[in-house]
Amino acid sequence: MFLPIVAYGDPILKDVGEEIGPNYPNLKELIENMYETMYASRGVGLAAPQIGLSIRLFIVDCSSFEEEEPHLAGFKKTFINAEILEEEGEEWLFSEGCLSIPEVREEIARKPKITICYFDENFVEHTETYEGFAARVIQHEYDHTEGILFTEYLSPLRRRMIKRRLSDIMNGKIKPGYRMRFYKAKKVKR
Repeated sequence: MFLPIVAYGDPILKDVGEEIGPNYPNLKELIENMYETMYASRGVGLAAPQIGLSIRLFIVDCSSFEEEEPHLAGFKKTFINAEILEEEGEEWLFSEGCLSIPEVREEIARKPKITICYFDENFVEHTETYEGFAARVIQHEYDHTEGILFTEYLSPLRRRMIKRRLSDIMNGKIKPGYRMRFYKAKKVKR
């Protein structure tokens, strides 16, 4: 089932996700729905907060970049309760986007190599090291489970420059080509 993507401005995107256990309700179905949603939205990663769940779960599929990095052929993984243990190397810039922040791409600096501990969809624990594009996608999605958006890495000047576009996203004045859920702040009666 295709789930709507939570748009920039929704407070859930700023929450630190809760750890989950193997008995989390309908976990297998949730993961399947997340992959379906990610593919339908033409993404390479999706975190649970982006579909309105403040839990430590994200998925990635970097196989579409196998031409640039052949080792990414078949690279499709589910990360539960992940913790980045180490980030190494000299930061490199890459133009990042986000399904929750459509039509905005910015140059973001990240370290090229990470070591991460996580559980897969069967709750088997892994500690693995990733480099290059896979490391970047994992860092981006991991940030979602920490309540961090890629726009927070931008300079104050650059954030001011894209403020109008972010405001348009918050107010639903965009048409990204996939279903989105826009946050409606409750008005306080006086």
